[in-house]
Amino acid sequence: MKAILFLLLIASQLLSFAQKFEANYDEAKMPAYSLPDPLKFNDGSQIVGKKDWTRRRSELYKIFETEVFGVTPDWKGALEVTKLSLKEDALNGLAKRKEVRLEFKKGEQKVAITVLIYLPKKSKKGPLFVGYNFDGNHTTTTEADVLKPDSWVANNKELGITDHRANEAGRGKSSSGWPLKEILKRGFGVATAYYGDVDPDFNDGFKDGIHPLLDTKRDSTSWGSIAAWSWGLSRIMDYLTNDKDVNAKKIIVIGHSRLGKASLWAGASDPRFAMVIANNSGCGGAALSKRIYGETVGSINSAFPHWFCDNFKKYNRREDLLPIDQHELLALIAPRPVYIASAQDDKWADPKGEFLSCVYASPVYEFLGGKKFPAMEMPPLNTPAIGDISYHIRPGKHDITLYDWNCYMDFASSYFRVKTN
Repeated sequence: MKAILFLLLIASQLLSFAQKFEANYDEAKMPAYSLPDPLKFNDGSQIVGKKDWTRRRSELYKIFETEVFGVTPDWKGALEVTKLSLKEDALNGLAKRKEVRLEFKKGEQKVAITVLIYLPKKSKKGPLFVGYNFDGNHTTTTEADVLKPDSWVANNKELGITDHRANEAGRGKSSSGWPLKEILKRGFGVATAYYGDVDPDFNDGFKDGIHPLLDTKRDSTSWGSIAAWSWGLSRIMDYLTNDKDVNAKKIIVIGHSRLGKASLWAGASDPRFAMVIANNSGCGGAALSKRIYGETVGSINSAFPHWFCDNFKKYNRREDLLPIDQHELLALIAPRPVYIASAQDDKWADPKGEFLSCVYASPVYEFLGGKKFPAMEMPPLNTPAIGDISYHIRPGKHDITLYDWNCYMDFASSYFRVKTN
């Protein structure tokens, strides 16, 4: 009965916001907009030296914290690390595989994240991709002994989930989005965790997941789910920095869709991530908010009111009042490399808006001594524009594909000088 009520509630919410926020897909109908200059202070004065950028960056970060993602409280609880499994010949001898549980405790409350790690047997301490999966670690691989999550998961007919609990029907069903063998053969490792372990992805009033362990009280600046997922990525990073098989200076944070938003905020918040990748991240991710195209601030806040802080709702249908925009989120990652990708048919995520964020973030990278973003017009399909900021758009829908992964691995291989196995 609870599952049926939940589905009815979600359906009602989606219908409501679809009726209220009709998407615009016509460039000619887009209202005029102007973007804030990331190289100017809030008072309008121009930054001059790199020390000025440090202060300006703090200004920008504070705005994103208080107006978009929410302020993440300090963690003052206990952490317990448990090694759940070790397999030296995983994937037919291609990889070393680990499963590790990170359990966060505060009084009687606790939240556990299970991290699945694959490391190539032939490459020692190469770069490692870290990112969340949507439905459980077991969905990313066909290996029968990888653990399923025991936390809440969204119902999904394709995965056979009807009671918000993962089961064997989903094993390996998301492996196309995690081409492990191809990644490992190219000398990269992978660490992934189910994002719902950190915070379940529904509007629960922040009563479940990690929020109750850190919150003392909530206000309009309190962190939402995307900030919580970003926090979890940093906690996985904490573990990886102490794993003797991992080079902590070569960790790449990656995410698709809403998890691309989380990877960008994690990259902006945690300088330990050496590279940041956001695939089809859309509104609240790489796409410019002031472009009223596809998903908007109003529609995302209506459909997913738990993702951002309450202050972000002030800008529903009032994007022109935003003091920042998403090109400045990319700028917060500078001078570390960032890769943004779009899909041609994913108009809801506004591919052009994602591309333009790269264009308008470029001056910050140049100011810090990096290379200018190598494209001023949208590149042709399957023609990546590669620089310190990189971008591609491919044919197809909202998804992460082997083509995307190959582009990311090409980029990272060049940056980290990885040799293919």
